[in-house]
Parts: sequence; C-alpha cells; structure tokens
Amino acid sequence: MIRQGVLVAAAAVAFALGAMANPALAFQLITADEAKLPAVPLMQIATRGLTRGPTVDQVSPPADAVVPGGSLDFDVTFAPHNGTSIDPAKVRITYLKQPAIDLTERLKPFITAKGIAAPGVEVPPGVHMIRIQVTDSDGRSSSAIMKIQVAAK
Repeated sequence: MIRQGVLVAAAAVAFALGAMANPALAFQLITADEAKLPAVPLMQIATRGLTRGPTVDQVSPPADAVVPGGSLDFDVTFAPHNGTSIDPAKVRITYLKQPAIDLTERLKPFITAKGIAAPGVEVPPGVHMIRIQVTDSDGRSSSAIMKIQVAAK
C-alpha cells in the first residue's frame, strides 16, 4: 500500500515536471472562480484608436466564434511598424474582470516577438474579454481586446 502511494506521488511529480518542460500541455488560463467575477462594463473598455504602435490580431479562437467547451488554442499575432520590434517582456495580458486579473505570467512561456501561441488552453464556459497590450522598440504601445466565447459542455 505504501509502495502504491509512492508510485502515485512519483507519477504526479513526473506529470508536473513534464508540464513545466512542455508548455504545449493543456493548462487552466481562467479558473471557474475568476470567470464568476463581475465583468468590466463594455463602456469602460477602451478600444484601439489611431496609433503608430504595433497591431495585435486575434487569430484563434475567432472573435465571433463560439467554441465548444474543453480546451482551445489561444493564438494572437503582433505586427510592429516602421522597422520596430516587439519586446516579449513588455507584453501584458489582462482578464477584464472586477478586479482585473493579470494573465501575463500564465502565458509567459508562449509569448514571442511575433505573438502568443498557446495550444490546449482551458477556459470555462462563458464570454471572456482579455486585453493584450504590446510595446514596440520605439516605446509605442497599443492594445486590443480579445473576445473568447466558450459554450457549456
């Protein structure tokens, strides 16, 4: 019985180490408790105005799509302008709830100068609004709101 408990513990540690070594494994981006928090009113969400800052485009899931429950691919591209580049260390991702929830550390392994590509992300059912802010090498920043709609299982 003790040996079985040791084997279970060893398997859990191996899984945890594998998940850290392989960020492609599914992970919880937004918890059910975070999803239950009050949303930021739409009128308080600033949209991108005229700027020479980088462009942020939502690739997956598409903003107008309702994805089935389970895991999804979180994919965003960045497009710097005028010969600049994006510094991945200056990317900020915020779940627009009251209070706001910083998702940057959760997605850090997936952030590059070209965007964010996080496969197998777990998000609870509902409509989720996420702000992604990027800054280019000239210090110009811009942000975009990513909308994720997940159907109940």
